[in-house]
Amino acid sequence: MVDSIFILFVLCLNVVICEWLTRKPGFHHIGTALLVIILTAIEANFHLIPTTETPVYESIFSYLAPFSLFLLLLSVNLKDLRQAGLPMVTMFLVGSAGTVIGVFVSVWLFSAPNTVGNLYYALAGMFTGTYIGGSVNFHAVALHYGVSKAGNLFIAATAADNIMTALWMAATLSLPRILQKYFPRKQMSSASSTETVFQLGDEQSDTNPFTDAETMNPSDLALLLALGFGSIFLSKQLAAILPMIPFVLILTTIALVLAQFRVVNKLRGSRLLGLFGIYVFLAVIGAYCDIATLLHDGQLAIILFGMILTLVLIHAVILFGIGAFFKQDWDVLGIASQANVGGATSALALAKSLNRPDLQLPAVLVGTLGNAIGSYLGIVVAEVLRAA
Repeated sequence: MVDSIFILFVLCLNVVICEWLTRKPGFHHIGTALLVIILTAIEANFHLIPTTETPVYESIFSYLAPFSLFLLLLSVNLKDLRQAGLPMVTMFLVGSAGTVIGVFVSVWLFSAPNTVGNLYYALAGMFTGTYIGGSVNFHAVALHYGVSKAGNLFIAATAADNIMTALWMAATLSLPRILQKYFPRKQMSSASSTETVFQLGDEQSDTNPFTDAETMNPSDLALLLALGFGSIFLSKQLAAILPMIPFVLILTTIALVLAQFRVVNKLRGSRLLGLFGIYVFLAVIGAYCDIATLLHDGQLAIILFGMILTLVLIHAVILFGIGAFFKQDWDVLGIASQANVGGATSALALAKSLNRPDLQLPAVLVGTLGNAIGSYLGIVVAEVLRAA
């Protein structure tokens, strides 16, 4: 039996290696999340670490993953949404509705119960969550329905999701410019100005609030750990008393309530610790992957990508169609769509690429709104499909 300390050593080392690889040409666009799954899957299939349930893996699923999701949600302060401006928030919500409609259509079109299997409803919920607010919701819904432990299915979904996210970044870079050329729109000025961009954190007025390079002191670390462990304990107690409410939704709600207090919202290190925990969690998912079976079931990844492509196109038609009808700024529509599909970080990158500093803060804010609502809507969609 492989020593638990050795397993933890390998998992942490894999995060280091993958972070280093993402700084090299050819690996940057793959991203640490997918790389760490692939690397750990290779090691597990060569029997360096176990491919079956171990106490280490179970602890990571039970404690580290929810703890990490909790930390990442502490950045969501809904009071900041007023700075995003009504057009951006409205179009983001239209895009969210488009995602939900797209999920139901894609499940029907691809006969998901037959082609995907028994967990089709959970995957639909994961896709709903991730294309409303990014990968935090994807992992939260997957954790709730146990898809995380269905290694091959989860990895096929992750691979398809990563490809779609990259393609949609290219699409949202091009669409606003093409549409502006042929159907000119007056560019709207957001509620925030260039000077107020990113005054959400400390004094870093012109820096990316989603940077991984955070510093913290022992007090920050101790408070984050206390809040995380206390919230998980409380969530488990409430889930036992109210079994009809999923544990992950209780934990999400507690995190969002705490995030409304600035003293918690501004705690340094929450993103850093949260990201590290998610990467270790994804490494364990890689360990559950049977590469030979995954290659044999390559058709599954194609089906999942087809479902994702369908739902994102429906999302786009609804968002850009309604936006065009109301003569909205094409850049606002592109950024709102990217906030849905890729989350706050990629929406911020798009605003920078479109040379719209006035839309950088709104991009981050609607992205965090997606973090707040994505898991709820993802589980609602999954339950509706399961009951159908």
